[in-house]
Amino acid sequence: MVETRIAPRHKVDKRATAEYGGDKYPCTVRDLSTTGAAVEFRDPVKFLPIAKAFNLILPEHGLKLSCRVVWKRDFRMGVTFD
Repeated sequence: MVETRIAPRHKVDKRATAEYGGDKYPCTVRDLSTTGAAVEFRDPVKFLPIAKAFNLILPEHGLKLSCRVVWKRDFRMGVTFD
């Protein structure tokens, strides 16, 4: 398999919140790089109203990152940071 990512991702287990349209959805960041992340939700992502972009809040680090959705599968989304 050929790796096409700009930056290497690192496996993590960080509690986070996806903020979209005034609502907040608990999630877990499963892998992370300087350019994006894989985010896992409690519910299948096809049932979440998150369309193309949202804010990812990582309270442990005091971060609020603007994200764009790159892919969705089962309970996970791949995002790139704006």
